[in-house]
Amino acid sequence: MRILLLNPNMTVAVTDLMADAGRAVAAAGTEIVPVTASRGVPYISTRAEAQIGGVLALEMLAEHDGQIDAAIIAAFGDPGVLGGRELFDFPVIGVSEAAMLTACMLGHRFAVVTFSTSLVGWYRDCVELNGMAGRCAGIHALDLSFADVAGDQEGNGDLLVELAGKVVRDSGADCLIFGGAPLAGLASRSRDRIPVPIIDPVAAAVKQAEALVALRPRKAVTGSFQRPGAKATRGLAGPLAARIEHLDRAVS
Repeated sequence: MRILLLNPNMTVAVTDLMADAGRAVAAAGTEIVPVTASRGVPYISTRAEAQIGGVLALEMLAEHDGQIDAAIIAAFGDPGVLGGRELFDFPVIGVSEAAMLTACMLGHRFAVVTFSTSLVGWYRDCVELNGMAGRCAGIHALDLSFADVAGDQEGNGDLLVELAGKVVRDSGADCLIFGGAPLAGLASRSRDRIPVPIIDPVAAAVKQAEALVALRPRKAVTGSFQRPGAKATRGLAGPLAARIEHLDRAVS
């Protein structure tokens, strides 16, 4: 089984961090294929950047079509995930949706802890888009920068764990999600320091990707996630244009 781990921003070090978190839980025989965006922004932290990341995610999905069994969009907020499910035949999993669904199997209400207040609005949008607002005990953040966390996850991890413990006490959350790509792996390292289950979004996405591949779901041929009809394009990356124009079917 080959699972694409798609990072729609340009920071290779964060891709490597997430790939390590994914490989730590992957089953024997599962290959994690990490890919980093070649253009865009170093780290997605706004709604506008998420829109850009969604386009890049669709391009990378198209580039790997036919070479993978499933794909994970490895950016909290899941930019491009719905479009990916619409266009492609393989399962496309978003790390934030995977984390929230997993949390709901371990408790009634979950909280999200992240490293920057700038992410809170976008993450709240993601919770609401996934219909999880009633299960979410809040989104809580420190006021760190991406550079701070990427450069010193270990040091800032203590601050995040401290915040997580306070969130559990104050909100009554049954589960906790560490949100944000630079926090990959923090859940496993801090599991004994926080008194509720902690979900690593990448780890959750890998296990759900494996489950979906094993279930062998068919591609929808009716409804809102059937593949759209062919449409002319201009200026798009070649593989994505071919997918939208249905040229891939002509080639095959």
